[in-house]
Amino acid sequence: MVDVSAKPATARRAVAEAEVVCSQETLSLVIDGRGPKGDVLTVAEIAGVMGGKRTADLIPLCHPLALTDLVVSITPDRAASALRVRAEAATVGQTGVEMEALVAASVAALTVYDMVKGVEKGVEIRHVRLVSKVGGKSGEWHREESEATSAAAAPPSGAPVGGSVATQPPVVRPKGMRGPARAGGIRRPERRTGP
Repeated sequence: MVDVSAKPATARRAVAEAEVVCSQETLSLVIDGRGPKGDVLTVAEIAGVMGGKRTADLIPLCHPLALTDLVVSITPDRAASALRVRAEAATVGQTGVEMEALVAASVAALTVYDMVKGVEKGVEIRHVRLVSKVGGKSGEWHREESEATSAAAAPPSGAPVGGSVATQPPVVRPKGMRGPARAGGIRRPERRTGP
């Protein structure tokens, strides 16, 4: 590990993302909560949080950190036939939380795959990457907008090339949903206030 004992503790935050591409049929099962293993979105969001908290156990030279915040959200995107995973981690410490955000996004995406593999084996996990980081000696870093949108706009494999895709309104999760997401255990980034 790198010795960080001489570095001052500062507020740090990182955002990572991943994309899970699947068929429209599988996406509908996930959105409707009819996955063979249950509520895919809630379970994957919780798994992402759990994975992010265990980053130092998974990545050999990663410092164990006391996280002050870790939010994982998964948003269905019907037009792209994908689930967009976003993980945001924060701490006050001597080293950054990029790895915690990346592990959280990765574990959430892998959990989606695990929960739908019985329905569709060809699901793809794409574009696991850091979106931004704030804090520490190097300050702020944000992925260029053209990089962030070009990968997300890539059509899923097997999609018609050159054809137009009709956009649909965003998907809203059912109001009767049970579990931590409804009870407030998982916060959605759009509901957050402040920096």
